[in-house]
Amino acid sequence: MPSTPDVTAHDDTATLSPEVRAELDDRYGRTRGRRRGLWIAVGVVAVALIGYFGWMTVAQSMDSVDVDNTAFHSVDAHSVTIEFQVTLRRGAAVTCAIEAQDIDHGVVGWRIIEYPASDAHSRSFTETIPTVAEATTGLATSCWIP
Repeated sequence: MPSTPDVTAHDDTATLSPEVRAELDDRYGRTRGRRRGLWIAVGVVAVALIGYFGWMTVAQSMDSVDVDNTAFHSVDAHSVTIEFQVTLRRGAAVTCAIEAQDIDHGVVGWRIIEYPASDAHSRSFTETIPTVAEATTGLATSCWIP
């Protein structure tokens, strides 16, 4: 029966001087403990950044206002009625910019209107805008929390 060679593991570097050990460690990229601290620091920074961006997303969505134009009616050659719905957080006042446009999408009338706070999450409004020419459309262009 063939015999297998007896292989015992031993550390050849145990007998090396500290200078030679440091040179070999530098050559082969072996470090003692510095990488662990670096990875911990990178992990802490990553968690902090994720937390920051998560909070900023939540904070911005809490103050967002959604406006949906539902209808417009041309009253006569010098006024248009606009109907729109605003969705925002409860208990917040809102300010809206509404405008009337002609056939070439030129603005022929506009207003800034402030609405008081309400407990409703969604609110509908109807406003009439005086115009300088006949309007072919009317819309709420934007709303914001003042």
